[in-house]
Amino acid sequence: MPERSLLEHARRAAGLNQAELAGRAGTSRTAISAYENGRKSPSLTTLTRLLDACGFEIEAVPQVSFHDVPGQAGRQYRVPDRLPRLPVEDAFAVVVLPVALNWSQPGREFRLASRADRASLYEIVLQEGSDQDIQTYVDGALLVDLWDDLGLPRDLRCAWEPLISAAVGCRGA
Repeated sequence: MPERSLLEHARRAAGLNQAELAGRAGTSRTAISAYENGRKSPSLTTLTRLLDACGFEIEAVPQVSFHDVPGQAGRQYRVPDRLPRLPVEDAFAVVVLPVALNWSQPGREFRLASRADRASLYEIVLQEGSDQDIQTYVDGALLVDLWDDLGLPRDLRCAWEPLISAAVGCRGA
C-alpha cells in the first residue's frame, strides 16, 4: 500500500472526502485527487489553503542532527544538536521497543504516560538507540523533566547535559 500524501493524511484526519475538501477549499475534486496521487503539485499557497480547510497548518520545524560522543570503554553515544519533540499522542503512547534495543525484556510494554515506564524507556533508548530511535521515542521536554531521576552512565549524562542545561537555563552543578 503506497504511503499517503500529506494532503491525504490531513483530509482523512479531518474526516473529509475529496469532494468535501474541494468544496471547503474552493477547488475541484479532480484537483484534490491529482495532488494526493502526485500527478500535480500544489503551490505553497494552494497547499496552505487546502490544509487550512482540513484544520491543519504548515509549520517549519528545525531538523535534528546527531553526532557521536565517545564514552568510556570505546562506547559511542549518539547525541542530537537539539532536543527532539514528539506529538503528544506519541509522547504518551504505549510502545514495545524492538528487540535490538530491549533485548533483556523483549515484548515489554512501556506505558509512556507512566513516569516510571517513561524513565525506563528513556534510559534504554539514550544508551542503546540510534538517531531514529531517539527521535521516535524521546520527547525533549519530558526528558528534561525526568533528567535528574534517570539512571544513566556518567559519560552519557555528561554528553547530554549541555542540551538539558540549555533547555532549562543555568541549572548549576
